[in-house]
Amino acid sequence: MDTKTFYSARPRVPLDLVPENPQDSDADLDDSDDDPTKDPDYHPTHAESTGDSSFESLDEEESPLTSRSSAQPSHKKSRKRKRKLKTILLEEAVNSPDSRPPSDPSKSTRRIWKHEDIEEFKVPDPRFEPPEDVHTPFQYFKMLFTDEMIEHIAYHTNLYSAQKLGDPIKTSTEEIEDFLAILLYMGVFTFPSLEDYWHQESRFNIIADIMPRKRFQLLRRYIHFCDNQQINESPDRFYKIRPLFEMLRHQCLLIPPTFKHSVAEVMVAYKGTMAGTLRQYIANKPDKWGFKLFCRASSSGIIHDLMLYQGISTFFNVALTEQEQMLPLGAKVVTTLCKTIKHPELSVVFFGNFFTSFGLIQSLYSSLGVRCIGTVRPNRTGGAPLMADKDLVKHGRGASDYRSAEGVIAVKWFDNKCVNLLSNASGIMPLSTVRRWSKESKAKISIPCPSLIPAYNEHMGGIDLSDMLVHLYKTPAKSRRWYLPLFGYIIDLCVTNSWLVYKRDCDLLKQKPMSLKKFRLAVAHSHTPRPPRPKPQPDVRYDNMGHWPLHCDKRGRCNICPKGVSRWRCQKWDVFLCLNSNQECFVKYHQK
Repeated sequence: MDTKTFYSARPRVPLDLVPENPQDSDADLDDSDDDPTKDPDYHPTHAESTGDSSFESLDEEESPLTSRSSAQPSHKKSRKRKRKLKTILLEEAVNSPDSRPPSDPSKSTRRIWKHEDIEEFKVPDPRFEPPEDVHTPFQYFKMLFTDEMIEHIAYHTNLYSAQKLGDPIKTSTEEIEDFLAILLYMGVFTFPSLEDYWHQESRFNIIADIMPRKRFQLLRRYIHFCDNQQINESPDRFYKIRPLFEMLRHQCLLIPPTFKHSVAEVMVAYKGTMAGTLRQYIANKPDKWGFKLFCRASSSGIIHDLMLYQGISTFFNVALTEQEQMLPLGAKVVTTLCKTIKHPELSVVFFGNFFTSFGLIQSLYSSLGVRCIGTVRPNRTGGAPLMADKDLVKHGRGASDYRSAEGVIAVKWFDNKCVNLLSNASGIMPLSTVRRWSKESKAKISIPCPSLIPAYNEHMGGIDLSDMLVHLYKTPAKSRRWYLPLFGYIIDLCVTNSWLVYKRDCDLLKQKPMSLKKFRLAVAHSHTPRPPRPKPQPDVRYDNMGHWPLHCDKRGRCNICPKGVSRWRCQKWDVFLCLNSNQECFVKYHQK
């Protein structure tokens, strides 16, 4: 193959700088006329930049692995370098108009960092239409856990049981609602084991009267959410629970959001080994072992979008452009979750240092119009020449340093330790103060704080708030089948989200909302309606006697039940009556 050969004495000279005549190449290699500022690998030192507030830098991801020494010698010595052979195909040299390979413009451009603040973006206040009246807890719950989901569970439970047993267990939507009511009650009233709710010595009538223990265990054994025979080499590793999650996600997207969102990960506890590598470990989470979910929530704690993490195939059902596919995991997660924001140009998204990078903030603003504030790791600031940690600490607590470029500001603030942030929504001014404990003065002192710090602290906690509410009353889902903990999380998230929407409606109508525990119990009670109790005869109702059941030492046969034996008798009449959970015998006798 015909080739065209060039000789270069400098290994880092790009092909477009090689002279056309090989005999002229030695004249261009003289270091005496080199300007160090024209070197693409040149980084200005702190000493060189003291006279000017602007800096030029390359992104860390684009900078070379080795850096020049900050101390330049006064005289330059001639350097002997080995010549290296660089070969180019003749076809490439002929086809290219200027005989140079295509270069990435993002890697060749320099950012000019200036000691300037950015303009603060005013986020509009959300406006929610107040409802005509506050709905019942059951109606709010049904907005998320719909009848379609219950029918889906009933159908696939019968299908799965028929595949395993040869005959379906013949469950219905009403029985699935009773099953959900039991799980909701169990989240509030916790017993050591599920059998204790039906045990004779520890019987819990509210649960035991809904369904027999064996029927509950049968439903729990064969409850299913998909058709296993329809899964043919699918890349979805959460296929057993995916249909239910997609239905829940669709309903969460219908909740009217605010303009301030946060993105973070959530752990669903699971310590078993049946899920394989789907089980993740995060050391700083309350549930260290479990399934990882990425969620987007508003500052009130309402989760609007979520996605399951399953490794390299996490985005198998997400349409990503070629540029988005080249992004790291955190950037792809934030981009995917931000695409479902209804008004992105009016919204600000907050996220942690796992996601934040200079390129992500620019990409979200250019493609979606979303502005961001996030903590960032030092090697992802885009090359911002911020003050070193040890130098910033010398200025005392509350000191800060900042640089801005291309509409993005990088801030380093010293509190207990140095923290780095990137933002294109809020900057330094106006400065505020925060109260911190001082060991020296043994009291709380006020220290200065940039404006983006309180904004981040105020609106970043939406995911943590939702996670805390879910853990208050958690559905018991301990099982060898790995998808049952995720089903329990779906129930708890529906209760939490519906309660937060109910609470917001109460605030709009200036009504006092009920607590989360009462809300959950009201939802559970609505799933299992009881027939109204018949009233006694008028002569019994108005005889000025309470007719209270009195407990006796001796036992007697019930006057209603032929086989019933009871220690309870009427306050007025000397008759023994069974006093079960519905007091049927007691009411029937007083109806006569």
